[in-house]
Amino acid sequence: MKKRILFLCTGNSCRSQMAEGWLKTLGGDRFAAYSAGIEAHGKNPRAIAVMREAGVDISGQESEVLDPKLLDSLDLLVTVCGHADDHCPTVPVSCEKAHWPFDDPAKAKGTEEEIMAEFRRVRDQIKAKITAFLASA
Repeated sequence: MKKRILFLCTGNSCRSQMAEGWLKTLGGDRFAAYSAGIEAHGKNPRAIAVMREAGVDISGQESEVLDPKLLDSLDLLVTVCGHADDHCPTVPVSCEKAHWPFDDPAKAKGTEEEIMAEFRRVRDQIKAKITAFLASA
């Protein structure tokens, strides 16, 4: 049976979406990946674009609010931003929790090229973290 992992972020628009996409792509044979937010802000088009550049299509994923019932069935809950980590609901004893903080690329300022560079940087950091996680899992 696949281990169930949920990536939790504030708005489920960038970082958690990218993490879900990477885990599905790199470890989908071993893990069932999900993402959710404390709120649902909709998917960020730049996150979809930079993931597509890397060969991962996250356009079909949903931006969803955390369903507390889902917590009962998880093997691992990963918060990817400080706000979600601070405001995360109580995690059931049966579920492991990890915090993988990533900068929020949606807060990047500058030209479109500079903003996209920040999205790519965070995308690549998330891929590296997922790759390292899979190597040790």
